[in-house]
Amino acid sequence: MAVASLSDPARPALAPAIRLRAVTKAYRNGVPALGPIDLDIGRGEFVALLGPSGCGKSTALRLIAGLAQPSAGRIEVAAASSQRGHSIGFVFQEPTLMPWTSVRGNVGLPLKLARAPSAEIARRVDAALARVDLSDFAEAYPRELSGGMKMRASLARALVTDPDILLMDEPFAALDEITRFRLNDDLLALWRELGKTVLFVTHSVFESVYLAQRVVVMSPRPGTIAADFRIAAPEPRNEEFRTSADYAAQCREVSRALAETGASKVRA
Repeated sequence: MAVASLSDPARPALAPAIRLRAVTKAYRNGVPALGPIDLDIGRGEFVALLGPSGCGKSTALRLIAGLAQPSAGRIEVAAASSQRGHSIGFVFQEPTLMPWTSVRGNVGLPLKLARAPSAEIARRVDAALARVDLSDFAEAYPRELSGGMKMRASLARALVTDPDILLMDEPFAALDEITRFRLNDDLLALWRELGKTVLFVTHSVFESVYLAQRVVVMSPRPGTIAADFRIAAPEPRNEEFRTSADYAAQCREVSRALAETGASKVRA
């Protein structure tokens, strides 16, 4: 196993932000959980990782983030700047907000842990909250927030460090459909504004096709890459695309590929 940087100045300007080569992960008892996987994700690209529950999608994200180590293979993560090195923001399935502090305190935690100056923390937290439309709730506590607002706070916390790469692990799965659609649109607006590389894990075909430039379909455990779709859609995406025949056709194509992997259930 090796983890390396793609920030070598000798590399071409369009080098991937994330590169996986022959990556595998096995449980402690030797049962394979993931791979082997080969995958390239370009700088500024929005990629959805789609697959059935238990196929290793979340495991792949944790390996890329350095929260776990692969059993074999090579993971390379790019840096946008050699001065500050690569930076990854992670949005988990649950908001994981600390109940004893405010939204402001939760969002500023990564900067506080990094011992950033107080004035810088305040400035960057204010900017992150404004981006997710939570400025009016900066002093609220998590118990006072709706599910969608909690997830916005979690997203602001991931953005406050200005990461090059944003990893998102089914962040909207537990939300109602109306809130989920709204946050999908807000996430796309942020992606267009900030130009981050986004890897978004989901088991929703509809969500993956609506959000992503590419949909990478994984097989059941041990997850491998079964298909890789380039999504043809107008920009910016909106309700017109979501209700179009073209969107429905691409959802059917991705659903068919997912079903062909042997996944027992294709979720909308």
